[in-house]
Amino acid sequence: MTEAEARCWVVARHGVSRETLLERFVDMVRAEAPAQNLVSRTTLDHLWFRHVVDSAQLLDHAGDSAGPWLDIGAGAGFPGMVVALLSDHDVMLVEPRRKRAAFLQYAATALGLGTRVTVACARIETISADAAIVSARAVAALPALFGAAHHVARRDGLWLLPKGKSALEEVAVAQLSWHGAFHVEHSITEPGSLIVIAKGVRPK
Repeated sequence: MTEAEARCWVVARHGVSRETLLERFVDMVRAEAPAQNLVSRTTLDHLWFRHVVDSAQLLDHAGDSAGPWLDIGAGAGFPGMVVALLSDHDVMLVEPRRKRAAFLQYAATALGLGTRVTVACARIETISADAAIVSARAVAALPALFGAAHHVARRDGLWLLPKGKSALEEVAVAQLSWHGAFHVEHSITEPGSLIVIAKGVRPK
């Protein structure tokens, strides 16, 4: 998928007005890149494909799930800011690094998302929340992630977790100590990558 194809993909699903907001956000990420390493420098020329579409595809798996969305380790705003820009979800971005949290707050305010986006500069273990949907992109292996964050999700909450080739192995290990309905979907941006989709995660 080229950058042009990635933008067309977004427009086809979400419209031109949403693409315009995303374009502003992508420009902010690029402008901030010299000050802090928000994303890998090798992906700066492929932000739409590698980060925007990779984030936006999670909305296809959210279905009709309604309620607040919490993104763990929000980093540069992928996927959390993309979710906020492409949907009506209230979104909490949890990011422990101060410079990144400050960038996220700046972007949310500049893009007019202040009423729907909350930025928490903290570790997930210290957060109190009641999220309907939880996302985490390249944060931790599933058992560690659930151990640190299961308290922020509703009992029937949906987890959308982009993973690499180890996803199936992580699910198998997680199921030894965690109840829940688990399955995986292939990422549309990376043939070898998978998305773990889990519901009702709770300790055994």
